[in-house]
Amino acid sequence: MGSKNKYSVLLPTYNERENLPLIIWLLMKYFKEIGCDHEIIIIDDGSPDGTLDVAKQLQDIYGEDKIVLRPRAKKLGLGTAYIHGIKHATGNFIFIMDADLSHHPKFIPEYIKKQEDGDCDVVSGTRYIGEGGVYGWDWKRKLVSRTANYITQVLLRPGVSDLTGSFRLYKKDVLEKLISSCISKGYVFQMEMIIRARQFDLKIGEVPITFVDRFYGESKLGGTEIIQFAKGLLYLFATT
Repeated sequence: MGSKNKYSVLLPTYNERENLPLIIWLLMKYFKEIGCDHEIIIIDDGSPDGTLDVAKQLQDIYGEDKIVLRPRAKKLGLGTAYIHGIKHATGNFIFIMDADLSHHPKFIPEYIKKQEDGDCDVVSGTRYIGEGGVYGWDWKRKLVSRTANYITQVLLRPGVSDLTGSFRLYKKDVLEKLISSCISKGYVFQMEMIIRARQFDLKIGEVPITFVDRFYGESKLGGTEIIQFAKGLLYLFATT
């Protein structure tokens, strides 16, 4: 498939020591299969579990041109991790995804194909169409996710089926523009990015993905985050 584009993967990490070697290996494997130039930017937020040490070992294995380390001293959140990472990205396209293996790199070729076929500004993974789905979630989390998505669809009519997904491909200049226009941080940030993309009339493509709940470690989505999500949603509704 090979393309002249270069893809930078922004991988924010916090306590992902067990997952990092596997996600990096998988990313390398799928980029190599399609022959695309790539780099993986690991933005570790001061993980106490030694994630950064593992990242350094991986850098020794794969090379500094492929594994770029841009750590920060403490946990500063997703939105700022992307802002920090994008400054160091040399690709003209940017993938953002989670490091906890809930997003499988095997979908990367599909994202790239979708983007190239439709010249999309944004390609977003969706759990809600085609072959997409969620594995390893109990009914409560599925219900919360579906309900959140449903309310968002009704209020904001975003034109995509899965707003809270965080596995996406952006044109670099588009991502910079979207980030600078976003106000929210944390869980709502992913959603606001898509809402803003719609406001700017950007071309958004969707790829069905399966989302697998975390292999190792605790889930990051708790009750307080759901409340933040609801607040953020109402805020977006009031301002868009």
